[in-house]
Amino acid sequence: MKPIYDYIFAGGGAAGLSLASRLIRELPGRSSILILDKDKKDQNDRTWCFWSAQPSPFDEIVTHSWVKLRFVSDGFEKTFDIRPYRYAMIRGIDFYRYTHQELRRSPQVDFIQENVISITDYGEKAIVKTENAHYFGRWIFDSMFRVEEFVPNPARYHYVMQHFKGWEIETKQDIFDPEVFTMFDFRTPQQGAMRFIYILPFSTRSALVEYTLFSATLLNPEEYDAGLKQYLQDILGVQDYKITAIESGKIPMTDHPFPRKSGLRIMNIGTKGGMVKPSTGYAFQRIQRDCTQIIESIKTFQTPDHVPQTRSVHKLNDSIMLQLMYRRGDLMHSIFTDLFRNNPIDRLFRFLDEESSWLDDLLVKSSLNPIPFLQALIKIKIFRKV
Repeated sequence: MKPIYDYIFAGGGAAGLSLASRLIRELPGRSSILILDKDKKDQNDRTWCFWSAQPSPFDEIVTHSWVKLRFVSDGFEKTFDIRPYRYAMIRGIDFYRYTHQELRRSPQVDFIQENVISITDYGEKAIVKTENAHYFGRWIFDSMFRVEEFVPNPARYHYVMQHFKGWEIETKQDIFDPEVFTMFDFRTPQQGAMRFIYILPFSTRSALVEYTLFSATLLNPEEYDAGLKQYLQDILGVQDYKITAIESGKIPMTDHPFPRKSGLRIMNIGTKGGMVKPSTGYAFQRIQRDCTQIIESIKTFQTPDHVPQTRSVHKLNDSIMLQLMYRRGDLMHSIFTDLFRNNPIDRLFRFLDEESSWLDDLLVKSSLNPIPFLQALIKIKIFRKV
């Protein structure tokens, strides 16, 4: 243990481990690192999926990937070849093992399993207090998003949840196409909220099938099971299957501002730093891009905090989509149908990745019925209504 570290990571999840791993790869021997987390990270507690046209820093642990995307709704169905993009899946346990092995081999890195109590500035450094000790760092990367400390402001911002339950199933007949993942299948009763089925096939007889909603309120536990059973029976015609694993979760989707810094020497990353895309819930690739920008800042300015801010147009796009999800969930299946019917998939990916040109933005927006979006914009900008 060192008297002062160059970088302390408060939290060792996707954001912290990604950045620490990238630091020792791209700035080898230049900094001392401490990673603090109360958990061992020895469980498969989550799965990350992402699309990308470029190699990932973690390609070695991609469990499955697909280059064909299926979209289905009433009256429209299409399978897209998404190349040069691919859609990839990484299991949490594989990510933890991979990054821990890499980081523990480095003499730059210390791991301590303790619960962080507080982080405060301390002159030209900052201090991290745990239940057992305190640690000094020149910079602190804080990824500990604690719901109990989050103070919502529903009068100004939108708060929608992406919530889901998924079954990994095995069937006795060939049901799935292992080359094609289903991003949206809207052939499930909407009941006033955006509801769809998401399928990641692993073979012709095994897949993860998830019942997913974007809404402000959660369901009763048995309603997720009912949605899955109904889809498997009525849509896929599957009567005989075995559930081999279950996953569930809820991802906050909000335009509530998340500050990049909470002190002179304290930088927020991950969910706490606003890396969850407000209107989609995707985060893994945004975290990787943020790592690249932080490292470039260190190389250029010797500090990690010279990173670009999200453009106001992207923030407004997210707010409008959240307004529609919150107030007009009954319209979302038709909005997404128009998006996929009227746009090539690479344009949609660029738009969602906030890498689109002004022409891309114009073409995406002109492919949709403008009335609901104008109504949402008026509520947000003129009446300040959430």
